[in-house]
Amino acid sequence: MSDPTPLTDKKFASRVDWNLMRTFVDIVRAGGIGAAARQLNRQQPSISAALKRLEEHVGASLLRRTATGVEMTAAGKAMMALCEDMLESARMMPHQIAQATKRVEGIVRIQIVSGLVSVEFDEAIASFHRRNPEIHIEIRVSPWRQVLDALERGEVEIGVGYDNGVRGSLMYEPLLVERQQLYCARSHPYFGYRVSRFNELKDEGFVLTGDDEIELITQLRRRYRLGTEVNGLAEDINEARRLIVHGVGIGFLPIYVAEDDVAKGRLWPLLHADSEPFYDIFLLARAQPARDTATQLFWDEVIRRVRAKQRA
Repeated sequence: MSDPTPLTDKKFASRVDWNLMRTFVDIVRAGGIGAAARQLNRQQPSISAALKRLEEHVGASLLRRTATGVEMTAAGKAMMALCEDMLESARMMPHQIAQATKRVEGIVRIQIVSGLVSVEFDEAIASFHRRNPEIHIEIRVSPWRQVLDALERGEVEIGVGYDNGVRGSLMYEPLLVERQQLYCARSHPYFGYRVSRFNELKDEGFVLTGDDEIELITQLRRRYRLGTEVNGLAEDINEARRLIVHGVGIGFLPIYVAEDDVAKGRLWPLLHADSEPFYDIFLLARAQPARDTATQLFWDEVIRRVRAKQRA
């Protein structure tokens, strides 16, 4: 039997029971009517009746029963997207009202990897401060594993960094793709020369970044026996750059961190562009539904700018 023609009702918004939409979302997220009833501690017939009333309001079937639960129809997928938008708007309402009435105070605690270069992140900080001058912004710098650990322990609310896996306790939003190069100083014999094979450098003295070294770089070094001769160590990217610039050894650095020194002839990129290792840098937070208003507003400011760049 085909679905009835969907209703076009100018009074739909005033007639529909918004709780029916909430119940529909609960059914979809639970994977079935029975599962939703158990989660909500309600009788299954009442959940089924709520779904039926919503379908009558919109004039279309929203879900199909399957052997494993339910699946959304085309109308159901459209309804789910709209419901999620409405729920997100409702969740943000107290945060936005607090911001509009200038009643937002507090601290946003952020932990980031060293040497981070992100126009969107910097613009978000500036815009956020202009709109919320009473909120204190605290930034800590640490190796990437410590960023993840601090988030999980609740020591900070927002992180920016790398992860070689996925921690179920965290949520990840791609912020940028970072590339690294292998650099030497002007005084180094390889200055002005591009390396075609990594094993040419296996006997060179290196500057390493210790616990701050990206897993991808560590694997690359070990594969080609790079860095067995360690001339310098600095877990802050900017201090590693300082050691490389002054000829202590060659070493990997993010391209944006080194570009000014390259332009001024103090550093030389040894690798061809197609050999540069690259990886994602993420905006990170704990995977929990509730955040304080200050943190939520800052998170939304960064996400808005990142997604605007992606659409451009």
